[in-house]
Amino acid sequence: TQNSNPSRLSRIPGVMREGKKQYLVDTNLGFATWAEWHDWAESVNDDLPDAEPLSSVWDDMPSLAPTLIDSVLRQGHKMLIAGPSKAGKSFLLIQMCIAIAEGLNWLGFSCTQGKVLYVNLELDRASCLHRFRDVYEDIGCRASNIDNIDIWNLRGNAVPMDKLAPKLIRRAKKKEYIAIIIDPIYKVITGDENSASEMAHFTNQFDKIANDLGCAVIYCHHHSKGYQGSKRSMDRASGSGVFARDPDAILDLIELPLDNNINYRKEQVIRTELADEMLEALLPHYYQSNVYESDKSNFDKMQWHLRQAFTEEQLYKYHEKAGRTIDDSCMYSAWRIEATLREFPYFDPVNMWFEYPTHRVDTHGILKELIPESDMPPWQKAIDKRKSPEAKKETRSTELEIAFSSLTENGKEEITMTDLAEEMDLTTKTISNRIKEHGGFEKVLRPGKSSIVQRKEENDED
Repeated sequence: TQNSNPSRLSRIPGVMREGKKQYLVDTNLGFATWAEWHDWAESVNDDLPDAEPLSSVWDDMPSLAPTLIDSVLRQGHKMLIAGPSKAGKSFLLIQMCIAIAEGLNWLGFSCTQGKVLYVNLELDRASCLHRFRDVYEDIGCRASNIDNIDIWNLRGNAVPMDKLAPKLIRRAKKKEYIAIIIDPIYKVITGDENSASEMAHFTNQFDKIANDLGCAVIYCHHHSKGYQGSKRSMDRASGSGVFARDPDAILDLIELPLDNNINYRKEQVIRTELADEMLEALLPHYYQSNVYESDKSNFDKMQWHLRQAFTEEQLYKYHEKAGRTIDDSCMYSAWRIEATLREFPYFDPVNMWFEYPTHRVDTHGILKELIPESDMPPWQKAIDKRKSPEAKKETRSTELEIAFSSLTENGKEEITMTDLAEEMDLTTKTISNRIKEHGGFEKVLRPGKSSIVQRKEENDED
């Protein structure tokens, strides 16, 4: 056995060895149990960074991470975009992709140019690709740097975020992305979104992506259901409060109510801008000689210039085009973005129009004084409730049209009552009533399944 060697006997207390007496140095060393030793070994062998004294860097501070979106977000940081349905969040993120790829402004904020990955979890491949092309064309931008945009289409192949993150990191390791956009996160949420501990584990995956790739991670989430007025913008996203505190930047969208006064001012802006455009194109000499800079934003002055310079035929074409544009603008919705920022100073909310398929900043200040419906005092809500039945019916019909069109754009071949109920955040019974009221849709019953909703043929009778 291992103790058969006689030399071991010299290694016990009190025994002489080479003329020297052996002593017991100490007792009760080490740990009493394996579990205690294992905990100690884990503590000294973890991969966490050591604490550093502030004095060691006081005179040689590290450089801050480069800015990705000026005054909003740095590279390597995280941003959440939250909003209700029908806000066009995916279109807003596609605009952001294009702005980063082409080095353009996004909602008035300049973007650093570089490569970006758009992780599409919701749209079918064809719909997603067409949206990118549609937005490029609508903003009037040449696709000069589309090599900077990669799209990872995962509809039908999504996995929980803790499984997706390592796969994403492996694929993106050598791509040199400066931003990765994940749209939307409800498709990859791991665990209960109302559990703080489970959502902390979920959002840690975004940290891992940002740290391993050195890029910004931007993700999209929906608002919680119900009344939002008493909530701060950072607390409107659905689920745990972790979503409000984990990102370095939060941009929250809330809809603004439009009334007749706002619509009238919007029409004046459309007519003024069209007059400026047509005068410059058709009568450049008159335009340069007679139209002052201050005239270009003045409705009355631009109308006076039209009467002075245009022929009857040109005036007719102007009014015809203005009418079409104003009719199209009836489908516009108005939105306000409020920011919660960790790295940059607060900035005033950004008001914008969602002119499908793009969002455009309200540079004329039309929306500045509007109050979101959820923030209105009770007396103001009571006044708005006194709208005529006809106006209310028209609003309900328009909302149904928008929801149906949105689902169609997302590539759904068969739109069910349940689809519309989820899109509009209403019950299926309410959807059924609105279909009857609208008159242009019909339900096709399916035994044991949700009814399909489709447009009526033109020759169908109500």
